[in-house]
Amino acid sequence: MEQIILILMLFIAINCVFKLSLWRWWQASIYALAVAAFVVLSCPQAILQSKTQIADYLQDTEAMQDMAVVITLESALCFGFCVTYLRGLYGKKNPWWARLLWWYPSLLLFPVAFYGLTEAIFTFVGTPFLTTAWLVAASVLVLLPGLAWLVKYMVPEKDLRIEIHFLASLFVCILGLLSTVNGKTVYAAVDEPVDWNAVAVAISLFVVLFVIGFVWGKVKYPLMQKRNKKRDKKR
Repeated sequence: MEQIILILMLFIAINCVFKLSLWRWWQASIYALAVAAFVVLSCPQAILQSKTQIADYLQDTEAMQDMAVVITLESALCFGFCVTYLRGLYGKKNPWWARLLWWYPSLLLFPVAFYGLTEAIFTFVGTPFLTTAWLVAASVLVLLPGLAWLVKYMVPEKDLRIEIHFLASLFVCILGLLSTVNGKTVYAAVDEPVDWNAVAVAISLFVVLFVIGFVWGKVKYPLMQKRNKKRDKKR
């Protein structure tokens, strides 16, 4: 379970970096400054934590389910941003609230930074707690804008970064759901015969809807092209 949580936090950080790569450098720096300030201010709470408390929290099913809900909501916001951005590329007008999705980086990075601070305190034994907090904050302040610039340099195509952001959000969502599994079975499985009639109805419905969508696409797009050509001629 702890390995899944670590992988989850890693992809949360990666996903945030890809979102920051879409911003300007000073905008990413402001967000990094907010995270760094959170690290310093949360130092009094971080020093009260212990590895036993963190392990107990990771084994708490209700707490992990609550975390999975928050992760799912943030992933939905990331999905909405990717969809609205692609709609804008095709000339479709997005609602006013879609602009707010552009300025939403990630709130999940704050607990990730808090976890990193606690691990740093456990690792650098003998170092003053406030010094460790300032070092972690400085690392966050430098790494977030630096990694965002590096991603922008390595992947200059904005569309490709949007696609990676979408895939990373999907992976974060899946890991968030997997993190609620603790190996316990709440309800025992019941053996029931396969309802072949229901299976046949579902397959038939899928085929019918697929054919309707395919035919509608073949008819709709030529009509749209003809309308666009007529508009261009009138202009």
